[in-house]
Amino acid sequence: MKLLLDTHAFIWADAEPQKLSASAKAACEDPTNQLILSTVSVWEMQIKMGLGKLTLRAPIRLLLEDWIQQSGLTILPVNLEHVLHLSNLPSHHKDPFDRMLVAQALAEGWEIVSHDSAFRQYPVKVIW
Repeated sequence: MKLLLDTHAFIWADAEPQKLSASAKAACEDPTNQLILSTVSVWEMQIKMGLGKLTLRAPIRLLLEDWIQQSGLTILPVNLEHVLHLSNLPSHHKDPFDRMLVAQALAEGWEIVSHDSAFRQYPVKVIW
């Protein structure tokens, strides 16, 4: 199964896995699942770090390289289809990063790992 990680799910999986629900933790640790992180989440983390609102255990480039090597994490770019898929989404969620993650998950047919209850208002399968 392909799992798109919400930004906070990635951060928690990396540094505070006890914050993940049992279902989310099991899904992320299942070696048959492919973990995917959107460049949107990388962008969001960079912004939060620049504002002093986020500290990671390592520089983001090294953190991503570690995850790619250790878990096979795939980094998903934003493509035109993802952007155009936004037009199909009702305005349940105002956060542009989260809306893009939903659009990407729907466009790709993937499940999303997220604690954000607003995601459940969209026709995307949420694991938490």
